[in-house]
Amino acid sequence: MKNILITGGAGFIGSHVVRLFVKQFPNDSIYNLDALTYAGNLANLSDIENSNNYNFLHADIQDLEKLREIFKEKNITHVIHLAAESHVDRSITDPLAFVKTNVLGTTNLLQAAKEHWEDNFSDKLFYHVSTDEVYGSLGDTGFFYEDTAYDPRSPYSASKASSDHFVRAFHHTYGMPIVISNCSNNYGPNHFPEKLIPLMINNIIQNKPLPVYGEGLNVRDWLYVIDHARAIECIFSKGKDGETYNIGGFNEWTNIDLVHLLCDTMDKKLGRFKGESRKLITYVKDRAGHDLRYAIDATKLKNELGWEPSLQFEEGLGKTIDWFLANEEWLASVTSGAYMNYYNEMYNS
Repeated sequence: MKNILITGGAGFIGSHVVRLFVKQFPNDSIYNLDALTYAGNLANLSDIENSNNYNFLHADIQDLEKLREIFKEKNITHVIHLAAESHVDRSITDPLAFVKTNVLGTTNLLQAAKEHWEDNFSDKLFYHVSTDEVYGSLGDTGFFYEDTAYDPRSPYSASKASSDHFVRAFHHTYGMPIVISNCSNNYGPNHFPEKLIPLMINNIIQNKPLPVYGEGLNVRDWLYVIDHARAIECIFSKGKDGETYNIGGFNEWTNIDLVHLLCDTMDKKLGRFKGESRKLITYVKDRAGHDLRYAIDATKLKNELGWEPSLQFEEGLGKTIDWFLANEEWLASVTSGAYMNYYNEMYNS
């Protein structure tokens, strides 16, 4: 029996991972540790909160003593670490918050795991979930591979790159069994509307301007969040100790083309005239140090572990839009109060 600690499990990606593991491993104990900051929402897990093998732990990975207590009391055997500050814009305005959570928090987890496991790493695993942004920026061609040199360009990606290095350092120095995955942009249900797709969906619903950075020519590779959760389960179950796996959707879009597709799809679903939502597009000053293009090569994950995306992008996007339209109460609850202050600072200044 495994005692699996999933950090950041009330967040967007984390909640889908927790749900999958609770259902996939009914004989194991799943512990969801989350500080419940602005993007953490236990409503994301209301459907499984009463499951016999699910437990929620309200804690912050910046608190080493609390982590030590949890590892001891719950006899944690496996860690899937997703808790992170993750929004580039926020990292530009408050980089120290990203250092505290992403760097110090990750190292706290590693230390707590090492102490509890007492260098007896049999049947243990520390799985660190990272991002493709640690690799920097691509030109018009090429892909990120597992051995691509790190070249982070924002405080967010720098903090994630640092956390990746600490995980590998604990592997090489102490022999801790680890795996790391670096994933492309996610989209899907429960996505907090600071990121591009849920932000645009919410603003189209509200008939608000659709802020597009620069000329909208930055390119991202998009992956449906449930497919990311499937990839994490695959790597958790079959990944090789010490290895890195890139997770991607083989699905590149410029920001402006993606916004056009969102507008046209939502016009149909909302019964609006064709082109009505496109009139809401507003170009805003480009983000500082905005990376041009990300593109993941996930061939290693496909060939070695047998994972590949299950949905075509248009199908996944349609499912995502349908979820937000069916859950406008959830959307309204997370976009009130402090969210509006943040939004005005980012896009109306």
